[in-house]
Parts: sequence; C-alpha cells; structure tokens
Amino acid sequence: MKERHLFYAPEAATAHALSADDAAHALRVLHSREGDELWATDGCGNFYEGTAMPGGSSKHPECFIDIAATTPWQRPWQSEIHLAVVPTKHIDRIEWMMEKATEVGLDAFHLLCCANSERRVVKTDRLEKIVISAMKQSHKALKPSVSELTDFAKFIAEPFDGDKFIAHCYDQCDVGDGEKAFLFDVVRRDVPTLVLVGPEGDFSIEEVRAAQAAGFRSVTLGESRLRTETAALTAVMFAHLRKTWNAAQVQE
Repeated sequence: MKERHLFYAPEAATAHALSADDAAHALRVLHSREGDELWATDGCGNFYEGTAMPGGSSKHPECFIDIAATTPWQRPWQSEIHLAVVPTKHIDRIEWMMEKATEVGLDAFHLLCCANSERRVVKTDRLEKIVISAMKQSHKALKPSVSELTDFAKFIAEPFDGDKFIAHCYDQCDVGDGEKAFLFDVVRRDVPTLVLVGPEGDFSIEEVRAAQAAGFRSVTLGESRLRTETAALTAVMFAHLRKTWNAAQVQE
C-alpha cells in the first residue's frame, strides 16, 4: 500500500495554507500540482481532505488546500498527558525522546531548569520541527505543545488540574514520609497526568521535597536506573498505556 503523506497546515481552518516547510516539500520534493489530492492536519485535532492549489514564487513557494472535508480526530488516550523534563547536555538525546514520545502520543512537553541542569539554553524552534515531523509521521492530528525553558521552582508552583508526579531515585525515607509508588500503578485513565523527570544527576533532595510540598507524588519507574531520555519516554509510555487500555482491563 502506498504511504499517505500527511501535511501540516496550522491555519487550515482560516488561511487554508500549508506551513512554509510543508509547502516547499509538497511542491519541490513531491512535485504536487494543482488538483492533486492533499491530506493535512492543523495540529489541533482536525484532519483536512482536499486538493492542492500552488502559489507564491519559486523562491517562496506557497501551497493552499482546497478543502473538501474536515474530520475531527478522536484522541486515543482518555485524558491529557504532560511531561516535564530537564534537558540533557547533549540535546540530540532529548530530541530523540521528543520524537518517540510524540509518536506514542501525549499533549505537552515542559522543559525545566533545575539545580543539577547541564543545559540552560534550548532552541525550542528546532524541537517544534521535530515534534511536527513526528506527529505527521505517526498520522496524528494533535501537536504536543513545547514550552520554553522554565525554572523548576516556578513550574511546580503553577496550577495543574490533575495528578502530579515526580520521578526520582531517592529512597522515600530520605525525602519525606509516605509510599513511593510505581508510576504505572497510580496513573488514572480519566484524570490528566503530569510527570516530572530530572537530569542525569537527578533532582536535588530539596527540589523533591519542594515538589512534594506543592502536591507532587513521588514515583518510581522501576528497578533499573535510567538515563533522562529513557526515563522520560518510559513515563510517557506508562501513562499512555493506562489511558488507552479498555476500561474493563484497567483496575483503578
């Protein structure tokens, strides 16, 4: 079966135009011509069926879509998944994680700066392109949002209407009372989920205590010690599985 190409048209509902990058790809690489079929998404939950209407110039090509049908996309996971992660020194590892996590499915990436951060500058425009590409490749109609780098203390003080978790490697007796649960066991299908994942040196004990005081529950991702990008992808996978299984299969 021939692979169907999904284009990104963030303003499809109003301007009916593909993004600049996708317009160039459609016209210069795929050699789309007027009247050729196009399939696009606005990244906000809608697919568009239509035909190509090339425009612009050779230096600045534009491609519009003559929309014949609009189809809302039903998100497979039942409530929002948010991942807050501290970028690694080698940004390509975070780029890989964001690509794969988008393919799996989630709603938002939040980038954090904490005490043990190895990277304090991040170019989110490149991360946006990686997320858009992964969304299209996996045939989704929802583009996860990508936040600017935010200070840890500021982020944990922000409101979140759902369950909040912080994954870390400390023994729970070192950071506070209570149980350190396995993330997969405590994610709820119909309640939004936010998971914090720290840097290679982990969050500081003070940060974990501050997060717990702000309503975050300490969790473990298993017995293995994971790199930041592996832990982040594991957290997304756990949340996604809990929220996509048939309700009869999930024991809340």
